Amino acid sequence: MQYRRAFIPGGSYFFTVVTENRRPVFNNAAMVEVLRDAFRNVRKSRPFEIDAMVVMPDHLHCLWTLPPGDSDYATRWCMIKT
Repeated sequence: MQYRRAFIPGGSYFFTVVTENRRPVFNNAAMVEVLRDAFRNVRKSRPFEIDAMVVMPDHLHCLWTLPPGDSDYATRWCMIKT
């Protein structure tokens, strides 16, 4: 399968990320805090704006805006997931 992806420096992007096997990982406050910490840590080294986010037990939706000249959302997601 070949994905079509937009890479627009400084662009705004909408993401939906699903947990592995749709496990309800984020069904408790402690795990949501782990997710928040991951976002905070990544934003220190690779800044971006979180314009909106909704966290559900087995998935999340995000709207990000990247800095001018930057279109590397893939590395940020890799770091967050790690």
